[in-house]
Amino acid sequence: MNKHHAVVWMDHHEAHVLVFDKEHMEKELIKSRSHHHHQGKAPDMKAFFTEVSLALGEVDHVLLTGPSSARVEFQEWCKLHAHQVASKIVESIKCDHPSDPQVLAMGRQYFQKFDLFH
Repeated sequence: MNKHHAVVWMDHHEAHVLVFDKEHMEKELIKSRSHHHHQGKAPDMKAFFTEVSLALGEVDHVLLTGPSSARVEFQEWCKLHAHQVASKIVESIKCDHPSDPQVLAMGRQYFQKFDLFH
């Protein structure tokens, strides 16, 4: 599969990474291993963000989505630690908790709108 595009729905607990082209889609669910979410401590997101960035290594364009600040934190982390991924992020859009098919539809519609669909 030619890996042209990805849409990532993420919060501080998990990331749904959907990599797709016109005809195919691959999904990877990445869970945060931080156990400090409910203990009043800031979660250590380094390992989580690293794993998400590795899943995006072969795509051309990335659309980030999600309900919380995790997507913004991930984008800022990429600027410091994963420059190649940072350069592929085209936008970060806030959204609630759609299903994976809805996330994929959002990604397909987004990239078609900008004629980025190969």
